[in-house]
Amino acid sequence: MGRTLALDVGTKGIGIAVSDPTGMLASPLRTLQRKGVAKDAEALAALARELGVETLVVGLPYELDGTEARSARLARQVGEAVGERTGLPVRYVDERYSSVDAHRQLIEAGMSRERRKVVIDQQAAVIVLQAWLDHPELGEEGG
Repeated sequence: MGRTLALDVGTKGIGIAVSDPTGMLASPLRTLQRKGVAKDAEALAALARELGVETLVVGLPYELDGTEARSARLARQVGEAVGERTGLPVRYVDERYSSVDAHRQLIEAGMSRERRKVVIDQQAAVIVLQAWLDHPELGEEGG
């Protein structure tokens, strides 16, 4: 399967997670501070090349009724821009509950509020990536 890079795109930062080379396990990597779609895409494309990534997974925010949230447009823009720069296949995955789940997991792990603020986006990306690794058929193909 190869390594997969996952993104949890927010207005201020992008949480990044990466799979192991076998494509079985997702791990947090870092949070990229947003600098605009073009600059973000360049940084993410460089990271994807450095890690030897074969697939890009982007969390897509949905409303509870199943429609795409307004912020989904930004996630798609970033995903498409990285895909164009790398030639990687892009898969979009429902991330409707990832931030809530990430917050709960970090609290259960006993992490301080300050530390949670730093890693919450990364953990959300881990949740999105692990969901896709476990069930790749759930991913929507993108640009």
